[in-house]
Amino acid sequence: MTVKLFFQAIIKFFLGVVLVGLLVFLPAGSFSYVNGWIFMGVLFVPMFLAGIVMMFKNPYLLEKRLDAKEKEAEQSLVVKLSGLMFLAGFVVAGLGYRFDWYMLPKAAVIVATVLFVVAYALYAEVMKENTYLSRTIEVQENQKVIDTGLYGIVRHPMYSVTLLLFISMPVILGSAYSLIIFLAYPFIIAKRIKNEEELLERELEGYKEYKQKVKYRLIPFIW
Repeated sequence: MTVKLFFQAIIKFFLGVVLVGLLVFLPAGSFSYVNGWIFMGVLFVPMFLAGIVMMFKNPYLLEKRLDAKEKEAEQSLVVKLSGLMFLAGFVVAGLGYRFDWYMLPKAAVIVATVLFVVAYALYAEVMKENTYLSRTIEVQENQKVIDTGLYGIVRHPMYSVTLLLFISMPVILGSAYSLIIFLAYPFIIAKRIKNEEELLERELEGYKEYKQKVKYRLIPFIW
């Protein structure tokens, strides 16, 4: 761990808290938006704890996770579309609270919150299994194909987990209209996976054989 990495991680974390807080509570027009606080808690508390663990146990992985600048134009478009989805989804959820649009029942919020926490645990497991994980699409030096654990079920378990996380988000916020916006994510991530697999086939030894062994990309028995 370096001092530079520590401050970089802390600054990005608090900027994330402020940004998401503004996107959720500013449109809501109130800090009484209970669903917003539940969402902030389940999103940022595990994120903070995971960051602390990575900082001391695997600072290299933390550094790679903090680097979100895509080098390929096609993937840069995917990142921008994802950002637009988050922006629209959070703002619509906040507006839904302010103007009393249809809110999802409490039972749905509870189920989504539990699912979100479980997905976060799976997220940690994926990072444990694959220390080559990066937020950008690249093949790192000495990288090897991982084909055990969750990688023995689907080829992109990290994206499977983020699918669970992101679809849970608008439900935790209680917004049916925000959920409609977040349903764009499977289509966005499918585009990213297609481009990523083309790169991995070209540059990562053994990936073609891995594709033959593990048939499903994102969802077992479906795709």
